[in-house]
Amino acid sequence: MRFGIYSLAGLVRNELGFDPSSGDVFIFLGKRLNQIRLLQWDRDGFAMYVKKLEQGTFEWPKGEDISITSQQLTLLLQGVMLDSVRLRKRYQRVN
Repeated sequence: MRFGIYSLAGLVRNELGFDPSSGDVFIFLGKRLNQIRLLQWDRDGFAMYVKKLEQGTFEWPKGEDISITSQQLTLLLQGVMLDSVRLRKRYQRVN
C-alpha cells in the first residue's frame, strides 16, 4: 500500500476504466487486508482516507460485483461481517 493519490487515480483510470474525478468513492484494500484507502474527487481536488487496523482485517463482500453501497462501506469500516448481515425489508419507491 505504497500508492499515493495520483497513483491510485491512475489505477482507477487505466486498470478499472473509470473516471477518478467522477465523485465516486474508490476503495483499495491492502494485501494483508488490514489497511483500506478510499479515494474521491471532491470538487477541487482528491481526498484520500486511510485506515490501518492494529488488529484484525477488513472483509470484502463475496461475489463478482466490484461495487458496494454506502451502507455496505459503513459496515465494512465498522468491522461487521457482511455475509451475516440481514437487512429488514423497507419501502422502495418505484419510478
